[in-house]
Amino acid sequence: MVSPQTADTNTEVELSDLKPSAHRNGASPDEIEDGIECVDRDNLRKDIHAHLSAIGLNGSRSSGALTKDAIRHIHHLHREAAHKRIRRALGNKLELFIEEIANGDEVDPEKIRPELIEVKSGTRTGDLFRFATLLWSIPVSQGYGRRLRYLVVDQSNGKLIGLFALGDPVFNLRDRDTWIGWDQSDRREKLVNVMDAYVVGAVPPYSNLLGGKLVASLIASKEVAHKFEERYGNKPGIISRKRKAAQLALVTVTSALGRSSLYNRLKLTDSDKTVVVHLQRLGTTIGYGHFQITNDIFSELRQILHEDGHRYANGHQFGSGPNWRIRVAREGLRTLGLDSDAILRHGIKREVYAMPIARNSREFLMDRDDELVFNHRTVEEISKLARDRWVVPRSERRPEYCEFDRDELRDKLTLDH
Repeated sequence: MVSPQTADTNTEVELSDLKPSAHRNGASPDEIEDGIECVDRDNLRKDIHAHLSAIGLNGSRSSGALTKDAIRHIHHLHREAAHKRIRRALGNKLELFIEEIANGDEVDPEKIRPELIEVKSGTRTGDLFRFATLLWSIPVSQGYGRRLRYLVVDQSNGKLIGLFALGDPVFNLRDRDTWIGWDQSDRREKLVNVMDAYVVGAVPPYSNLLGGKLVASLIASKEVAHKFEERYGNKPGIISRKRKAAQLALVTVTSALGRSSLYNRLKLTDSDKTVVVHLQRLGTTIGYGHFQITNDIFSELRQILHEDGHRYANGHQFGSGPNWRIRVAREGLRTLGLDSDAILRHGIKREVYAMPIARNSREFLMDRDDELVFNHRTVEEISKLARDRWVVPRSERRPEYCEFDRDELRDKLTLDH
């Protein structure tokens, strides 16, 4: 249901040439001020070991497949903390938003008509988006840099089908870069035309009807590409200061729980066998990242580097190299005498996919073609193909979706609380 941008992509990760001082795990950091109490390093070592033990990571995992339940367990403390923040922020709106979820008997698969509603921070759409992320099994990233967020609503009953969000991609993503054929210079010039889907999925009962595939397919819609161009098509890159006339050429997405049934075999063709949407599997990540370093632990690691006069303590300015948070975690752990590579290698290997938005996306991104050749379809056109391909057949094979009652979510959210 969610692309794990709360976690890793590949061993080396950089921010793209698009937005300064923005990070995957929280807000942009401020400069550390002098006068803060020094960190008790012995206690911090103990806290790190205790935290890793609590989430099922002992700092020595380097290989072997993890089950989906094991991955959920590794994320559970982070998820609980995120959920508390969201519940506190939404307050009594939670009850109202539960009513936005359909009962199974309110859904007619053959009449589903998705509509994209753009999400805007500080509005009801933003609150509903945050509410929906409570239903995800691992924490959901806030994204960073450029963002396009959408609710997908069923016009036939006014209920929420799901949501997706696109944000800036990481600078260096091995499988993507190999598939395209990029070197670092190519990336710096063309990455402005790529986005990453950091949240994708459907909510019940649509999730029981393969609604996640429908939602993911809408990323390729004409409406999304046009909104991207309208918002970001003529803005300068942060480093180059060049106006790059950005167009959405490619969207990457990474599975949350290992092998993904949502993204696997996601392909739609029209009656002429023309490919309309295709999510192509590129490979897997190597299971290295920093989600397991909590914000509190990260702050103390950063303070240690500040105390030692290390340049990484306040080295988060844009363009300063591989992902700043990983660098701080690695150097801070080493300063404590801990094996940073073993701790940061969490072992959760995720599938990496790419969705070309144009017929010649790769050629354009390799600078072999000057212009993208689009075959855009509208939300309505893609929805019809997805409904006929996945939703209706699934409803006939598994009619139990009709039995879903949104009160189940009310009980679940109460129990989680």
